[in-house]
Amino acid sequence: MASSTLTSKSFLGSSRIDGASVSSDLRKLSISSVQISFCSRIPKKLQINAAGSTFGTNFRVTTFGESHGGGVGCIIDGCPPRIPLSEADMQFDLDRRRPGQSRITTPRKETDTCKISSGVSEGLTTGTPIHVFVPNTDQRGFDYSEMSVAYRPSHADATYDMKYGVRSVQGGGRSSARETIGRVAAGGVAKKILKLYAGTEILAYVSQVHKVVLPEGVVDHDTLTLDQMESNIVRCPDPEYAEKMIAAIDAVRVKGDSVGGVVTCIVRNAPRGLGSPVFDKLEAELAKAAMSLPATKGFEFGSGFPGTLLTGSEHNDEFYTDKHGRIRTRTNRSGGIQGGISNGEIINMRIAFKPTSTIGKKQHTVTRDKKETDLIARGRHDPCVVPRAVPMVEAMVALVLMDQLMAQYSQCYLFPINSELQEPLIMPRLEAANASV
Repeated sequence: MASSTLTSKSFLGSSRIDGASVSSDLRKLSISSVQISFCSRIPKKLQINAAGSTFGTNFRVTTFGESHGGGVGCIIDGCPPRIPLSEADMQFDLDRRRPGQSRITTPRKETDTCKISSGVSEGLTTGTPIHVFVPNTDQRGFDYSEMSVAYRPSHADATYDMKYGVRSVQGGGRSSARETIGRVAAGGVAKKILKLYAGTEILAYVSQVHKVVLPEGVVDHDTLTLDQMESNIVRCPDPEYAEKMIAAIDAVRVKGDSVGGVVTCIVRNAPRGLGSPVFDKLEAELAKAAMSLPATKGFEFGSGFPGTLLTGSEHNDEFYTDKHGRIRTRTNRSGGIQGGISNGEIINMRIAFKPTSTIGKKQHTVTRDKKETDLIARGRHDPCVVPRAVPMVEAMVALVLMDQLMAQYSQCYLFPINSELQEPLIMPRLEAANASV
């Protein structure tokens, strides 16, 4: 119990207030000591400040749940009202993310069927928080008995203990990729609104698995389609390289090992003007969003690291005016963003994912009581995370763009725009909202 003693004294030693004599009772009070006690209901060492599960400012998403708990999901706050929305708008991407899709993903069997329980009435968003829930149905907590005492190398087991002093052992709890279900569900909402509002398309694909690298220029970002990406189990739009990538995953999968890779993401028809100078640059927001995903280890934007090998004259994107009178760039090494603000060109980025930490090969580690030991991890895990990471990347990019679109409208389009320099944002056409997205 903490206590504090406050002693009141007469102001500057005076015993008069506004020329009047202070009563004897008041004078007694002015020199008395007042004992005030504060009692905390919860011992300090048991108080926990939970953080890190909410993303966004205007379009805010909070994810919840753990890998082997009752279920996972999200709460979406700030979604505009009167947008047609149903579970089907989220389920498509959830199906792309779910486990058990093929031999190169984890064999865990989950339908990942989502349920909206608030924020939607008669098929339209109400502007109030949207609650989305997906139950866990295929749990095997016993697979993690060894990992309850021994830390998996390069996994979050040890650092969660270091931070919280306690952790959910089964499946890694919040550190599991199962947490991303909430992100993908919310991303489905953001993608629909962006498509309705501005025709914005967000497409990601696998461009590298281990040492199999899709050459630059093989994929035409102007014509890339979802069907091309979904035409094979590794989600690479080029059939020849897709087969090479699948073979690379198969080679380590049968050995109980894993490999990493790279996901490339593009954005077509992004509104101009998204992002802010200095600390809130659009590429900085995208980098944070992408790097918040499990297993991420690197982020490249536009020309990325290879761009450092060019001179300024080689790297600069020269401007020109197209036949519609719009300012464009002849090249796009800037990746669709200059000065932290979108310029209307295709936004492109690449996200590197490490090999899956949990593998079936013997590894040296330590136990929670700091004794060295060997561990052969059990459980069901992806031999390569990148095929299932594709919809996760799309979702995080969509959440950033949705948040930035709302910020841009509220700051720069609340009053009449400078039509000589600014393009009007397309207002939502709700009468066309029932069109397939």
